[in-house]
Amino acid sequence: MKGVEKMQEPIWIGMLGLGTVGGGTLHILQSRAEDITRRLGRPVKVKKVLVRNLQKPRSVPVDAELLTDNPADILADPEISIVVEVMGGIHPALDYLETALKAGKNVVTANKDLMAVHGQQLFDLAAAKELDVEFEASVAGGIPIIRPLKICLAGNRIEVIKGIINGTTNFILSKMTSEGSDFADVLKEAQELGYAEADPTADVEGLDAARKLAILASIGFNSRVTLDQVYVEGITGITARDIEYAQQLGYTIKLLGIAKESEGQVEARVHPAMIPSQHPLATVQDAFNAIFVKGDAVGETMFYGRGAGDLPTGSAVVGDIIDVARNIINGHTGRIACTCYHEKRVKPIGQVECCYYLRLLVTEKPGVLASIAGVFGDQGVSIQTLIQKEQIESAAEIVLVTHHVREENLQKALQILATLPTVEAIGNVIRVEKD
Repeated sequence: MKGVEKMQEPIWIGMLGLGTVGGGTLHILQSRAEDITRRLGRPVKVKKVLVRNLQKPRSVPVDAELLTDNPADILADPEISIVVEVMGGIHPALDYLETALKAGKNVVTANKDLMAVHGQQLFDLAAAKELDVEFEASVAGGIPIIRPLKICLAGNRIEVIKGIINGTTNFILSKMTSEGSDFADVLKEAQELGYAEADPTADVEGLDAARKLAILASIGFNSRVTLDQVYVEGITGITARDIEYAQQLGYTIKLLGIAKESEGQVEARVHPAMIPSQHPLATVQDAFNAIFVKGDAVGETMFYGRGAGDLPTGSAVVGDIIDVARNIINGHTGRIACTCYHEKRVKPIGQVECCYYLRLLVTEKPGVLASIAGVFGDQGVSIQTLIQKEQIESAAEIVLVTHHVREENLQKALQILATLPTVEAIGNVIRVEKD
């Protein structure tokens, strides 16, 4: 009889936040309650939800008695065994989760900012208490990628993680590519449609993607990669002209998060990149995300789907909740701890090797191309393709693509080119990812 009673005893959840992701999570928990109970053999129920304003209208139906503006109602409640953090930001979220772990509560979070900067200390606290910290929703919304890297691909040495991990910038670049529009016009449209925030800096400057890449690289290469080690460059300098030239050369421009490991060293960078138009990532349109992973055993794989939104992200959160609940039922929380057991060097951007697209405006006169080629040659930069595209008043626009070269060599060449009287402007420099 006691066994039957135990099977009916709920696993209680406390939620921190009820915004977009919190609303989606609560909706899924409510609408799928019976199925979740069947999967686990015990119900999973929300006991309290922390909100800032108790009177604020909610997008999802919620009983008033579930709401609280006092974090102690969750963090100090001995019945709550899983704390779900969907409030965002670092403070007070970090303080709440540390308190929860110290109190013996498992944690599920969708907070990329928190995990990219303070993940290690949360993992250390969880390990000491043999508790779970799950964060599938922190990187790519509804796309499963954390668990595949930690579990499904654990038999591989991951060589490359490359992806479109910000829907706002992918929407903007997709529209610029399909319509030939300028950045400013498409950004305004993205804001009107709700794809971009009123202050879009975190998205268009690559900061959002950098946080996600730090998490992915840390897991993929089993070595801590911190946010400040990720090179970041946004899309604000991309023009319709660059996109047109990229298409003529057989490339598509995307904002990519790129992490690679070779010879015990890691590179982690977020920036616009030209990729061959036949590459699977080149076909990812609108606000969708996709993550390309290459392992030594599995070869090439790609994970694709919606990288944001209430229900897609809520789906990942609920998946983590079910996983933690199953561990609680079986008495095995803390099975998969932090996997960063190496200390691999992260290369500074100057030591990274890549191909480059350059657009230059030069004086139209004999010997100009030879002088440019000479500067590149002196710095070990080999030109693969050079095209004089068109006349602009008294100047000529030149587009060229280099072979693989170390970044610091290219930058030295650019510094010298900028001093030549025949080079009127360096229009743009974009990395080319050919492999």
